[in-house]
This record gives sequence, C-alpha cells and structure tokens, in this order.
Amino acid sequence: MKEFEIVAIKENLHAVLAFIDEQLELIGCPMKTQMQIDIAAEEIFVNIASYAYTGETGSAIVRVELHAEQPAVDITFIDRGVPYNPLAKADPDITLSAEQRQIGGLGIFMVKKSMDDIQYDYLDGCNILTLKKGW
Repeated sequence: MKEFEIVAIKENLHAVLAFIDEQLELIGCPMKTQMQIDIAAEEIFVNIASYAYTGETGSAIVRVELHAEQPAVDITFIDRGVPYNPLAKADPDITLSAEQRQIGGLGIFMVKKSMDDIQYDYLDGCNILTLKKGW
C-alpha cells in the first residue's frame, strides 16, 4: 500500500493522477481500466478540492492498495472536510433531457457505474471514500 498526501486544490490533480497511474503500472493495469480509474479519481479529487473545505484549503490523502493476485486495486481518498457521503444522493434520472435534469450528481453517478464497488465512511473527523476496481 502506498499513500500520498497533497493540498486539495484543483491544480494538484495532475500529481494525484500521476501517483495513481504509477502504482497501477506496477501490476500491469490495462489502459482501458486505468482510464476508467483516472476519470473516477479526477471526479473525487476535484470534488474534495471544490467542496470539502468550504472556502478554506485542506489536504487530501490518496491511498492505493494493489491486489496483484486478483488483479484489482483499492483507491481511498481521505479528507478532513465537511462530512459528505456522495453515495447517499439519489442517482440522476438519465432518461430525462439535460434541460429537465437537476444540476449535479452526474459525476458521482459515472463513478458508481465505472467502479466495481464504492464505500464511504466518516471516521475520526475524516471522509473516507474507497473506489474498488478489478480487471
């Protein structure tokens, strides 16, 4: 397991994705899966950078746990921002036109659809969101 702590600002997205991709390459993650993980990780990190600290700046921890025998990966995002469970929000009705749909929620919906499993916990003042993906 590798861990990376960084200031949660949008400008640090590239460093977060580089860290994740470096770990994925160690176990030969297929490019298609890596792109799905990158899109999901981008959504989660940008949400932390945009909303977790409500106008303040805080940090985010990105933890990558590789499972070479399966093969699979768990990517965990940890922040000390405002408690928020993105999984609690109802999925958007994608059968409606863009004009009819409520704003927001589509990014998390895409994350849910592209990952094998997502878990959220709030422990010791931390939001902990784990993305699980196998290939």
